[in-house]
Amino acid sequence: MLVCFKCYFQSKAGKMRSQLMLCALVGFFLILKVNVNDAITFRLTNFVCESYNKSYAVFNTCRLKAVNRKKVLLNMNVTLLYPTNNIGIHCRLFKKANGYRPWTVDRKLDLCRYMRTRYDPYFKIVYGLFQDFSNINHTCPYVGHQILKDLYLRPELLGLLLPTGDYLLSLQWMFDKNAVDTNVSFSFVEDLLLSK
Repeated sequence: MLVCFKCYFQSKAGKMRSQLMLCALVGFFLILKVNVNDAITFRLTNFVCESYNKSYAVFNTCRLKAVNRKKVLLNMNVTLLYPTNNIGIHCRLFKKANGYRPWTVDRKLDLCRYMRTRYDPYFKIVYGLFQDFSNINHTCPYVGHQILKDLYLRPELLGLLLPTGDYLLSLQWMFDKNAVDTNVSFSFVEDLLLSK
């Protein structure tokens, strides 16, 4: 009888020990994730908008607003004066290295098709960064105010790590042969020494 009680308590202790180890391991990874995200600085540095046909698209607001050192908000309000069902985007990513140089991404896509099927993996990352802050979340046609309000960059939405540096995301929007440019500059700095 004594042997049975001893086995019972040992198995209970073994289960508790494995549960404690599992909790400690999960806690360690949560702390590591928080510290790694604290070590990443991902913020906007410049934003430029340009409409080449003001009788088709007009920028009402195009600015950055600094909230603190690590958080900069982007606000954009563009008015499309005519409905459009044909929107093409030329998406390019540049890295600053003695001037801005082309870097990995140079894609052309059809926005109306993308909003129906989400077919392009590169633009899916870009769209994931601003979809929560925008009313550009439906299929074509687009007309009226298209708004980005209080957009700020979050490293957990990026889904991948970039090399430390300054970048320029150039988006050229083609609306039935009318062009609009938006250029967003941002810095990505990963300093793991800060995570300790």
